[in-house]
Amino acid sequence: MHGDPMMWVAGVRALYLQALHPRAVRGVMQNSDFRRDAWGRLMRTAHFVGTTTYGTTEAAERAGARVRRIHRLLTATDPDTGERYGVDEPELLLWVHCAEIDSYLHVLRRSGFPLTDAQADRYIAEHRVSARLVGLDPRTVPGSRAELAAYFAAVRPRLAAGPDARAVDDFLLRPPIHPLLVPARELLWRRVALLAYAALPPYAHELYGRPAPAPATVTRRLRTTGALLRRVPARLRWQLPPKHILRAMARLGPDARPAPEKVPAPQEVPTARKAAEAGE
Repeated sequence: MHGDPMMWVAGVRALYLQALHPRAVRGVMQNSDFRRDAWGRLMRTAHFVGTTTYGTTEAAERAGARVRRIHRLLTATDPDTGERYGVDEPELLLWVHCAEIDSYLHVLRRSGFPLTDAQADRYIAEHRVSARLVGLDPRTVPGSRAELAAYFAAVRPRLAAGPDARAVDDFLLRPPIHPLLVPARELLWRRVALLAYAALPPYAHELYGRPAPAPATVTRRLRTTGALLRRVPARLRWQLPPKHILRAMARLGPDARPAPEKVPAPQEVPTARKAAEAGE
C-alpha cells in the first residue's frame, strides 16, 4: 500500500484532518518551521514512514527513538489558559496516528486500491507497531475499522477549526514557493490539495465551513487520479527521494517488489486481534 502514488494525496488529507485537533495543531504551530521548510518537513515525514515500512527492524527502532526523543523536548502553551503541555501527550500522539492511518486507508481504497475489509483491518492492526515506535501503548490504539470509527466518534466533540487550523488550510492551498514556480503550484499542487481536502469526512467539511462535495464526484476524481498516477512506471516513481523501496529490494531481492496483486487472499490474512497479539 505504501508504495502506491496516492499515498501523497492521503498524506495531505492527514494534515487537514490533524489540524482539527486544537491541542495537537498548536504543538505543531508553536514548534515547527513548516512555513519556511515545507518540503523538508514533508520529506522527514516520508522518511519516517518509509523507514518503518521498508527498513530493517533496527532502522525502524532508531527512527522511533529519534521521534520520541524530539517529542520529549517540545512543549506548547494554551493561549487561553496559559497551560503548558508536552507534545508527546498520549492523546495527541493517538490523534496524529489515527488521522494518518485513516487517511492512508481511506484514500487508497476509495481510489481503487484492491483491499478487502479483512485486509483493511489487518492494515490498521499492523500499525500498532508504528504507534509503539512514536511512544504509544499499542493496547490503547485502534486495531480495526470498527475500533477506529469508535475512536473518531469519541474524539469528535473536541475538534474545531480554530486559527491554527485555518493557517494550515491556507498554507496547504498556497504554500510559499519561488515566484517562478507559482504557475506550477496552481496547476499541480493546488489540485492535489483540493482533492485531499475533498476526501475528508463530512464533519471535517462542516468544521472548516465549506460545503462538502458530492461523495460520488470525489470518488470518481480519486479513482481517475489513482488510475493516471498508477500508469507511471513504478521504477520511475521509486526513483524519487527517499528511495526506501529500492533499498529494500536491493536488500531482500527483486521478489520483494511491492505490487497490489501480491496482497494475500482474505483467507490468508490473520484477524486484526491475532495479528496484534502476535506483534505482527
